[in-house]
Amino acid sequence: MPKVAVVQKTPAFLNKSKCIECAVETIAEAAAAGASVVVFTEAFIPGYPSWIWRLRPRGDWNLSEELYNRLLGNAVNVDSGDLAPLYEAARKHNITVVCGVEERDNQLSKATIYNTVIVIGPEGHLLNKHRKLMPTNPERMGWGFGDASGLKVIDTPAGRIGTLLCWENYMPLARYAIYSQGVEIYIAPTYDSGDNWVGTMQHIAREGRCWVVGCGNLMHTRDLPEDLPEKTMMFPDDEWVNPGDSVVISPDGEIAAGPMHEEAGILYCEIDLNKVGLAKKTLDVAGHYSRPDI
Repeated sequence: MPKVAVVQKTPAFLNKSKCIECAVETIAEAAAAGASVVVFTEAFIPGYPSWIWRLRPRGDWNLSEELYNRLLGNAVNVDSGDLAPLYEAARKHNITVVCGVEERDNQLSKATIYNTVIVIGPEGHLLNKHRKLMPTNPERMGWGFGDASGLKVIDTPAGRIGTLLCWENYMPLARYAIYSQGVEIYIAPTYDSGDNWVGTMQHIAREGRCWVVGCGNLMHTRDLPEDLPEKTMMFPDDEWVNPGDSVVISPDGEIAAGPMHEEAGILYCEIDLNKVGLAKKTLDVAGHYSRPDI
């Protein structure tokens, strides 16, 4: 049975090269533990811009510009050699890598940032790139809108993998697009957390009759760089900005591993792909239980 490694670690915030170094080291660690798939969270490289939830849209304009400029300078250019170390690590350890990145467009304006999740195959090649369809609330001040070109389920040695980012998972048609391509391991890198989010992961597993991997952000105020502009104004308390809550759910909606709460590490879980087909015997929303006529 394939073994999934769900990485819940704090990245080197706004430091692209160090985030990539951390990812490479973690891939080696997961492979040594026998994992065939390793999953990193939403915007792991170079870190989720949590300040967007703490700034006033107009009153903090200059601060927002300064923070965005740092983010832009550390965003990933997928068409360059930025991610070459990740490709090499996947090939070296014969492992599939799913990783959230903030991607700087290199085709048109060369300045728009997208919230992107990539899938790298065990041969070290990019298999898919999906840009978040709908940034949530203040995220729209920093990220562009993705499209359906990356809304694909990918064959890997570990099974058929599909990904949606954070609150895309609340979009029924996006979920259905993944279900209708025969997803077996549904991966949801996210900034969300808590019981409600875990409940959402359980619902998706029951609805799609697939394994669901929720990979959460882990961030404490002590992990933020000291030179972050207005750090103490935005993050005045010694607190968990995000507790993680990474989790793995089986196709019957039961929790198989986790949630990992306020803890750094790797959550491992063996995936029995046979359970996917068996679960669809009673409910298959893209198969015998679908009703496209209505």
